[in-house]
Amino acid sequence: MPCTQHQSPARLHYVAPVTSPSPSTGHASSPTPLLDRTHDKVTHIATRTAPTAPTFILPLCSPRLFMDQAMDGARLPVEAWFWETPVCTRWWTTATLLASALVQCRIVSPYQLFYSYRAVFHRSQYWRLVTSFLYFGPFSINLLFHIYFLQRYSRLLEESSGRSPAHFSWLLLYAMVSLIVMSPLVSLPFLGHPLSSTLVYIWSRKNPDTQLSFLGVLVFTAPYLPWVLMGFSLIMHGNIPKDEIMGVVIGHVWYFFTDVYPPLHNGSRPLDPPGWWRRIFEGRPARPSTDNVDEMIHAGVRDAPVPEAR
Repeated sequence: MPCTQHQSPARLHYVAPVTSPSPSTGHASSPTPLLDRTHDKVTHIATRTAPTAPTFILPLCSPRLFMDQAMDGARLPVEAWFWETPVCTRWWTTATLLASALVQCRIVSPYQLFYSYRAVFHRSQYWRLVTSFLYFGPFSINLLFHIYFLQRYSRLLEESSGRSPAHFSWLLLYAMVSLIVMSPLVSLPFLGHPLSSTLVYIWSRKNPDTQLSFLGVLVFTAPYLPWVLMGFSLIMHGNIPKDEIMGVVIGHVWYFFTDVYPPLHNGSRPLDPPGWWRRIFEGRPARPSTDNVDEMIHAGVRDAPVPEAR
């Protein structure tokens, strides 16, 4: 039987050949097939004779074609979350999970990831400038807690900073450099938690009217979130949360110079990303062509009304 391709690319159908009576004999004549010689194979595609009886279509689907049509191009939940997350938050979260997985599998040691001034600047182990912000500990409930806050508030800040990642990446660079400079004062080898605390503080100050609930018991507005987290950490660990205090200090400096300082000084924003940093992410802005400008000038002169002689 000839095989034809149905309108849907994910389903094949067998079409029963239909014959019509011959004008000379009155008997049914065999259909005349159209041939397609692709790769030296002859395939019956259709018939020239017009059908005079109903055509019976029998679906024939392979499991893979059926699954493709059933999914209808849909993505898995993890895949959809990954590509919908802004670019900086997406790769930071991915690198954080990867660092914990490498340590969990004993491929990498935590001693190879923490920040040390001597190891970085005397032994040229420059990767520690980045990896110290990626490792939050082995797989545990504590890691999931940190990943949740990192992904949630980092994503909210990045989405509010606009379509270009230039502003948010500049914020990350500012916070990372500040934490590296301050880390010898408080002896913090891993800096991912204070960086996350910086983002939480900035988001809380930018959303003063947002209502939050902690463990379903305590209800408060967003500016109190960093202090609630500090109190919770103090109760759970019994130590002063130096990392969260560092994050609050660095976050407050950013918040002051981006939200408080500009209205008082004619809109000056000293912590905005410089032009060269924006060009890395946004490219060089297009300049109008000189030829187009000349054409516009000549067109304006040509179309200008001639003054009347008096």
